[in-house]
Amino acid sequence: MTKRSKSSARWLAEHASDEFVKRAQREGWRSRAVYKLEEIQRRERLLRPGMHCVDLGAAPGGWSQFAAKILGPSGRLVATDILPMDAIAGVEFIQGDFRDDAVFQQILEHLGTPRVDLVLSDMAPNMSGIDAVDQPRSIALAELALDFAQRVLAPGGDLLVKTFQGEGFDALLRELRRHFTRVVTLKPKASRARSSEIYLLARQFRMV
Repeated sequence: MTKRSKSSARWLAEHASDEFVKRAQREGWRSRAVYKLEEIQRRERLLRPGMHCVDLGAAPGGWSQFAAKILGPSGRLVATDILPMDAIAGVEFIQGDFRDDAVFQQILEHLGTPRVDLVLSDMAPNMSGIDAVDQPRSIALAELALDFAQRVLAPGGDLLVKTFQGEGFDALLRELRRHFTRVVTLKPKASRARSSEIYLLARQFRMV
């Protein structure tokens, strides 16, 4: 049997005792991440019934679960991930890399429209614990989400993207401000205090 590292054992212990993990299990959510989106929704009213939305890096599906309940039957939510994801009512899931043209076209076909109201991205790299490796990867994923958003957002649309504070963050923030009227940083309570994880909410997309 492989012996776990001290950091891995510490993470597992922390995860098992985490109040948001326990709450998610009680309430039937797929991940504790749902409470991050829930808090952002309370503050910003990001999701509205009838919207067309894409959830990038959706697995295991906590954000999609939450969003689908708000969008309702008149809305449309397409979730995508390179990992598999169990079905969720009201969510159309496409497994694959959204950077691939074939997958991108599938997303548009399922949406039924070339332009959407909102792009969500809770993507994060597989963390190595080495900042010099993890930070560039996290920024790269946020940049991919921004590139995708520029291709699909309708004028006035919004982007919510996770990233990590550190090298490259300020440049990403400047780029978002070039394309959106308002950009705010958010640190929900469900984000672990010791983590440099942060969310950027970019509102009112401008097609420049």
